[in-house]
Amino acid sequence: MFAGLFFSTLWFALRWADWARLKKKQQQHVFFGAMVCLFFLWNMRVEMLPGFFWHLSGMVTVTLMFGWSLAIVGGSVVLLGIVVAGLNDWGGYLPSAILCVIMPATLTQIMLGLVRAYAPKHFFVYVLVNAFLAGGLVFVIMSGLIVGGLLLMGAHPWGDLQHSFLNMTPMMLFPESMLNGWITAMLVGFKPHWVGSFSDEEYIQGK
Repeated sequence: MFAGLFFSTLWFALRWADWARLKKKQQQHVFFGAMVCLFFLWNMRVEMLPGFFWHLSGMVTVTLMFGWSLAIVGGSVVLLGIVVAGLNDWGGYLPSAILCVIMPATLTQIMLGLVRAYAPKHFFVYVLVNAFLAGGLVFVIMSGLIVGGLLLMGAHPWGDLQHSFLNMTPMMLFPESMLNGWITAMLVGFKPHWVGSFSDEEYIQGK
């Protein structure tokens, strides 16, 4: 099931990705630089339970910068690099790719579409909803799915998950929201051409 979902999603991501954007050398540097940042960010982790780690994600920001397709391609490559480096095991690659790469990118893209359709097109709306709020919401949903998956697989009992992870969720939600929010705010303020989902004409001029 995991393999079918991952490879079918990856196929669509590869097909729909904005490869023309990466033909520009500056955008190549930004994309690969973002992937390097993700690699180090995902390695700054805390072991909550044996074999169960928590780390900041940053997938919301990457999706806002490069879109759903390139975020999934890049995130999958970064996760593969972590496995090859021996920091994760191969058996956990597919579930991790689905829960920590595909799901955050998809939720971020859905929220972006809803905000574009129904919310005022304003700089603060873009940053507060698509970055700060999305960062926290995606983390909560991702945490719930991970805990549910661990329970279904019988990897850890409910009591251990509740004590070691769920009780810490409010404290972990805040840094995830702040990370995506502040990075996005700085990028759209100083390097808006790096953020593919943002447009000065749409969100700033004439407001």
